[in-house]
Amino acid sequence: MDYSQVLTDSLRAAIGVPAIVYALAAIGLNVQFGYTGLLNFGHVGFLLMGAYGTAISVAEWGLPLLVAFFVGLASAALLALLLGLPTLRLRAEYLAIVTISAAEILRIVVRSGTFESFTGGPQGVGGFADAFFDLNPIADGSYGIGAVEFSERQLWVMVVGWVLVGLMVLVTRQLVDSPWGRVLRAIREDEDAVRSLGKNVFAYKLQSLVVGGVIGGLAGIVLSVDANFVDPAFWRPIVTFFVYTALILGGVGRVVGPVAGAMLFWFVLQAFDTLLRQAVTPDSWAGGFIAQSDLGLVRFALVGFALVLLVVFRPQGMFGRKEEASIDVR
Repeated sequence: MDYSQVLTDSLRAAIGVPAIVYALAAIGLNVQFGYTGLLNFGHVGFLLMGAYGTAISVAEWGLPLLVAFFVGLASAALLALLLGLPTLRLRAEYLAIVTISAAEILRIVVRSGTFESFTGGPQGVGGFADAFFDLNPIADGSYGIGAVEFSERQLWVMVVGWVLVGLMVLVTRQLVDSPWGRVLRAIREDEDAVRSLGKNVFAYKLQSLVVGGVIGGLAGIVLSVDANFVDPAFWRPIVTFFVYTALILGGVGRVVGPVAGAMLFWFVLQAFDTLLRQAVTPDSWAGGFIAQSDLGLVRFALVGFALVLLVVFRPQGMFGRKEEASIDVR
């Protein structure tokens, strides 16, 4: 067993683009769920809107990439408004049902042949982020420490991505420490009490959904720019629950929780993946009952088991507090 390879692969995943995408997505979800108590089970839909809004703006409308970024963010905000306006006056389960349904509807729509000329259908849209990579100031080559190396292209995306994560952490901290953020936390605890004080609970919930959705849209933009391609394959409902996993790992209702949780999620996931690929070979004892094609499923099962243990023994996550993890979402 090559444990140095396990550590190398895990560290690369923990600081790479997937961790950045999940950190941004979890920050947005934390605003909605962690601070306001909104049950958003279709968070991947905001990522989809950000990615496709950017890609279509460049590929179909010929807009500059910077303008396209704002179109992607506006698309995510529009989705939040469309979902929140009819549901946020109702109980929490209505928002949960509507969001998970809307995310799946959007995935089917962008994949459909009817809109293929616009969204690219199953083939997707590519080549829209060339202008971003043309700005890359990093010289050709590999960069890193030891075996943890990245190409100049990967490093450019990572630098910009982690800067965005840092900015979103700072923005979130400022928001939640403001009077606006204190109202959100009060809504999470007892929205009837907040309403009795004359606050417009519906407006605050809608604002929270929009802010979290825009940050989620930013995560989708980073993912699509890194690949310079967007297609329907990524935007499955399970992505939302992976983001919830990252959020729970780091700590619900904590500013740094989503970032730490995303890094830990990808570290553990990649560690299990590398360990399994080394352990399960045709000549090994494990190879007799675990097929190579099933390794991806097995690693998720192991991560799920680890999450169950976490919920049992430390439900607040790494940086969370028990009172934050045991809120009564209504």
